[in-house]
Amino acid sequence: MAGIKIKRNDTVEVIAGKDKGKRGRVLRVIADKDRVLVEHVMMVKKHVKPNPQRNIKGGIAEQESPIHLSNVMLVDSEGNKTRAGSRFEGDKKVRYSKASGNPIADKSKK
Repeated sequence: MAGIKIKRNDTVEVIAGKDKGKRGRVLRVIADKDRVLVEHVMMVKKHVKPNPQRNIKGGIAEQESPIHLSNVMLVDSEGNKTRAGSRFEGDKKVRYSKASGNPIADKSKK
């Protein structure tokens, strides 16, 4: 396997499943299970017990559920779905859009 080419804070579009066509920001990448957590995609209801120590109110909460990597596709800066490749520009390795050839901006904060 070539590795995961989607990173945290990337914008992705769902290409399969009940949320097909939705776009969102990647909140978390679960590499060992090949899954990603995408903002406002694959929403599930979870029953939560109240916990006064942590100031958690009980009830039914909605949260994101992980979605498989094969069901999402990276969106480049122009808004097109694309695959990601990597190449060297000078001495730096950068990700680029295979559709347009433009570099993919790294939005993660370091």
